[in-house]
Amino acid sequence: SKSISKCYVQVTGMTCASCVANIERNLRREDGIHSILVALMAGKAEVRYNPAVIHPAAIAELIRELGFGATVMENCGEGDGILELVVRGMTCASCVHKIESTLMKTNGVLYCSVALATNKAHIKYDPEAIGPRDVIQVIKDLGFTTSLVKKDRSASHLDHKQEIRQWKRSFVVSLVFCIPVMGLMIYMMVMDSQLSDAHAHHNMSSEEMEALHSSMVLEYQLLPGLSVMNFLSFLLCVPVQVFGGWHFYIQASRALRHKTANMDVLVVLATSIAFLYSFIILLVAMAERAKVNPVTFFDTPPMLFVFISLGRWLEHVAKGKTSEALARLISLQATEATIVTLGPDNVLLSEEQVDVELVQRGDIVKVVPGGKFPVDGRVIEGHSMVDESLITGEAMPVTKKPGSTVIAGSINQNGSLLISATHVGADTTLSQIVKLVEEAQTSKAPIQQFADKLSGYFVPFIVAVSVVTLLAWIIIGFVDFEIVEKYFLGYNKSISAAEVIIRFAFQASITVLCIACPCSLGLA
Repeated sequence: SKSISKCYVQVTGMTCASCVANIERNLRREDGIHSILVALMAGKAEVRYNPAVIHPAAIAELIRELGFGATVMENCGEGDGILELVVRGMTCASCVHKIESTLMKTNGVLYCSVALATNKAHIKYDPEAIGPRDVIQVIKDLGFTTSLVKKDRSASHLDHKQEIRQWKRSFVVSLVFCIPVMGLMIYMMVMDSQLSDAHAHHNMSSEEMEALHSSMVLEYQLLPGLSVMNFLSFLLCVPVQVFGGWHFYIQASRALRHKTANMDVLVVLATSIAFLYSFIILLVAMAERAKVNPVTFFDTPPMLFVFISLGRWLEHVAKGKTSEALARLISLQATEATIVTLGPDNVLLSEEQVDVELVQRGDIVKVVPGGKFPVDGRVIEGHSMVDESLITGEAMPVTKKPGSTVIAGSINQNGSLLISATHVGADTTLSQIVKLVEEAQTSKAPIQQFADKLSGYFVPFIVAVSVVTLLAWIIIGFVDFEIVEKYFLGYNKSISAAEVIIRFAFQASITVLCIACPCSLGLA
């Protein structure tokens, strides 16, 4: 017999089944090519050739001449089948050895490892030479019972419902408390500007007097140093900090435990510092019975939490959408297949129901009307119409006759078909689609990887900048107090210069932290 080698060629630019047929038809005619099998979704051709006549680079060149991109894939291990089995009835290490040595002697088994503790066997084999059913038969002949490791077909790991709920709740809580805080803040701004106008003109109209009074209501001190405005803001801020920020705190603590700094750390830092600083300033003002109300930052945490939790919520909703599509795709897969043995003249000799994972390449599979195609294959016998809409989007049923290709997951309509399996297991079109969608979900866009890398440096950088701001203003203050006095509004002579400087420095550094926080939103 002539030696036959196998190579894999990565093919790009295929758009539909006719491209596949085109490549297969043209290459089969060439000298030295024994057989060729093209998988559309995987973009991969498996070619068996005679190395004495032709070599892989020439094969790729032939495909290129047909107008497709083609490169030879170096690692041919891609063609190996992998089998996970549960083996029952093993009692000791010698059983394990017996199974392993027998399997390794079997033609086509490349690697095998059996674990006594878990009753699991992991086997790599060459699908050309041997199939999963043969392997199972070998183990059965040794006197052990064996079955496939059941795959979880319900795509429960793709479910984002819980996260969607959690972020939605977090967003709503923050929003409910944020609106009043924002309202108060805007109101104060407007009133302040009217007041300053009034002071500038010295002659106040009656409306301006009223404005002054209503603004005074918010500035009115419930206790010395505690204005209505600050008290309300504080009340509204506490629930947001606790309920709205709950998940952020958990995430941030995890990140810090692993010595990394992510967005959550920045959010938590900014909001916590703003909240604590404002709280302490209020206490200090009350202790001093200050006449002028201190400037607090209670408006910052609710607003930050609103924006960021909204972002997270939308992100999870989007993820949930793709996952839903994936779960539907996974549910299209058939679970069982009817394998038949044919005698001369395609006479049915026997048929058996097996798990889809056990169908091997070259098996003859019978598909009854209304049944799903368990694997990709070629029709050997029978005529039928097939609904392929879930794979191709083609609404009309497609006619199938001997020689036509069929796609796993599509539905046979009126005739019974016998097909020869060409792509099984993870190589079927449907498995490839599922794999592509899963990879697309788990892999990050390059820009996203860049943003993640940046945020790793971004967080420590911002924290450093705000510390520098703090120190710089303290130094400036002690060197030249006039500058601080000029910028620090509401400075009254009742508190010491040192305290004014420190308060102002804190105000500046917190402003840096809080403003940098939405930048993280920009990165997000």
